[in-house]
Amino acid sequence: MDLETVETPSFIIDIEKLEKNLTILEGIKKRTSCKILFAIKAFAMFKVFPMIRKKLDGICASSQDEARLGREEFNKEVHTHCVAYSQAAMASILQYSDVVVFNSFHQWKRFRPMVHSKPNISCGIRVNPEHSEGPETMFDPCSVSSRLGVRIKNFEKNEMQGISGLHFHTLCAHNSHALRRTLAAFEHSFHRYLYPLSWVNFGGGHQITRDDYDINLLCTLINNFKDQYQVDVYLEPGESVVLNAGYLVASILDIVSCDMPTVILDTSATTHMPDVLEMPYRPHILGGYEKGSTPYSYRIFGVSCLSGDIIGEYSFEKPLHVGDKLIFSDMAHYTIVKNNTFNGIRLPSIFLYHPHKKHLEVVKKFSYDDYKMRLS
Repeated sequence: MDLETVETPSFIIDIEKLEKNLTILEGIKKRTSCKILFAIKAFAMFKVFPMIRKKLDGICASSQDEARLGREEFNKEVHTHCVAYSQAAMASILQYSDVVVFNSFHQWKRFRPMVHSKPNISCGIRVNPEHSEGPETMFDPCSVSSRLGVRIKNFEKNEMQGISGLHFHTLCAHNSHALRRTLAAFEHSFHRYLYPLSWVNFGGGHQITRDDYDINLLCTLINNFKDQYQVDVYLEPGESVVLNAGYLVASILDIVSCDMPTVILDTSATTHMPDVLEMPYRPHILGGYEKGSTPYSYRIFGVSCLSGDIIGEYSFEKPLHVGDKLIFSDMAHYTIVKNNTFNGIRLPSIFLYHPHKKHLEVVKKFSYDDYKMRLS
């Protein structure tokens, strides 16, 4: 695309790359007859829901508003799981959901009378296989202190009447080898409770659309599990649906002299890509390399007043100048949904890119009103 025509900061979603990811996921469905839900907590841009809906079976929601968005804009299966439900939230969720998953038997028993008033809703329990795959405790659903899911020692087998499925989630951007280990732990603890069920949800975190993902192993695991227990299997990826399909384009506002040349962009880690600071990680810049590997090295900062608004240190083959544009890749999942307006920094515009037409389609531009109306 012609970067001169791109206003900044802007998110750009590549339609062809999104379609490529969806084709991979559709292929897994054909090979296994599993059902794949889109975890919209990762990417809730409903402009592209019609495109995703053609390939996937529905959405999984983490709140009443996600459930409503899924019903109104995706309008296929809506599965909702929250760590805990309030009375008001449950009343709303029951209007929009086909499946409701409870994080504890206490919550299941509390809301069972409400659920029974909606006979077409299927209910499940989230369990904790107590098997960790995540390297960071913050992103490990099975860490020692995790509140997510029922451990086997707390499993109330006498309260399973009305429960149709079990849900587990241990992964975070993992390959299928991690799922194989997780399944072994899950079956070891919970196999005796699986045969009366109609479905099991393998959760999210499957980075299926990355180049080195072992799809054959995933399909084998799903098919073997379905044959063994005679249940439907659900996957609920979020990241893999839009992996490598999004970009954040930013412009250089200034270059200042510090201990090393320091670039200030019209974007911000803390406002526009908060996972850079929360995880933390160093995002990829097209044409950017590790510090010192090419002649011109810079520290890249955001425009907010936070002194730690540091995106990372990079080197480039040519010197950077005020007005140059930098492109951050893989900026769709868990980025747009986490944006905020700290400092009154305006949210990036959102575009769809149609490569075959070389056309940028405007989806959303933000203004002062978007900042003002959040506050009062």
